[in-house]
Amino acid sequence: MQWVTNGYMLVNALMIPVSAFLIRRFSFRNLFLIATLIFLLGTALGASGTAFIVVIIARMVQAVGAGMMMPLVNVLAIRYAQPQKKGAIMGIIGLAFNFSPIIGPTVSGVILDYFSWRYLFIVILPFILITLIASLIILPNIAHNELPNFDTRGFILISIGLWSILMGLSSISTANLLSWRVAGLIIFGALFTAFFYRSQRHRDQPLINLNVFKHRQFVVATTINTLITATMYGNAILLPLLIQTIQGRSALISGLVILPGAILTGTLSRLSGRLYDRLDVRVLVYTGLAIDCTGTLLQALIGTNSTPIVLAIFQTVRQLGLVTMLIPLQTHALGLLPYDMVPDGVATFNTIRQVAASFGTALIVAVIANVNQHWAGAGYLGITAGFIVCLLLLLISLLVARYLSKQKSTNVTA
Repeated sequence: MQWVTNGYMLVNALMIPVSAFLIRRFSFRNLFLIATLIFLLGTALGASGTAFIVVIIARMVQAVGAGMMMPLVNVLAIRYAQPQKKGAIMGIIGLAFNFSPIIGPTVSGVILDYFSWRYLFIVILPFILITLIASLIILPNIAHNELPNFDTRGFILISIGLWSILMGLSSISTANLLSWRVAGLIIFGALFTAFFYRSQRHRDQPLINLNVFKHRQFVVATTINTLITATMYGNAILLPLLIQTIQGRSALISGLVILPGAILTGTLSRLSGRLYDRLDVRVLVYTGLAIDCTGTLLQALIGTNSTPIVLAIFQTVRQLGLVTMLIPLQTHALGLLPYDMVPDGVATFNTIRQVAASFGTALIVAVIANVNQHWAGAGYLGITAGFIVCLLLLLISLLVARYLSKQKSTNVTA
């Protein structure tokens, strides 16, 4: 069953590094259209699938399209938005990227309680068709003069590295920590990732220009984003486990608990982007972390024995903190890079975010399993421990945030 999510996650993670090459090689319009068609194909395949393996393959096909679209949209915004409007534009993009995964559990909870699982695919089809038509009409056909060579060796190295790390992390809940399936795969993946890093440093046309790590603010903002992404996805595991498994409530109730925070995220995403254009990024990040820590502390102290209404309030507080800083952090990380490094920065940022999501999920599941194994408490202690781990990651983010500097006006050509 894990392959429904892991298959998507792995293919999506592998497509993100390739996006830097594709963005240089093809026009934005053509590339977006191709990605949308691939995503449409995967969705149609999932909706019509008659065997479980077909559903897994359909998710992987979807991941190919999504892995191309997400970096492309970010690059388009960072490259062509006016410097004083980058935050506002990234806020609109954040509305899609951050709101959609949060509202997903609510929508899927309704679908699974009242309709067939096939509607998880079917409800997406009209939106993909609208996207396809709008892309044909609206997207500008910006010509490209670059003809880069594809770094096949680099792609093989990073594919093996990412696949091994993500598979190792996703197996934490089902295998011994020191086994080959966990520690072995993670170490194996880390070695291949190190080989990839070394190979990229000595190539004239690398798959990803890792000189982005020479830009301190990119590293600082990406590190903070990695930590809060791990808590965000970890929390996405904690709440359904608490509500459905321990409290014995329905998937619909679980989704409704997340709904107010999701609506808040959708409402404030644009505003947080606009605030980045007007306020010091440090103010936004410190404020967001303080609010997020407060919500997480409330979840850890009294959340496990709370009613759905109280859980929804605590989760909404958390989402308020997240939406305050997610868009500013991404804009800060990418907006200060030289113009020609933006595709590489986007690919690197999104790849690390994908690993962080997997790490956060795996870490929380491992903590819950280990605590429940050693201490009795009907599963509540494991959930509480999971919230505490999220809080610790947020406190580490506060320490890293000290190295953020005020944003300057932006992408220079190098």
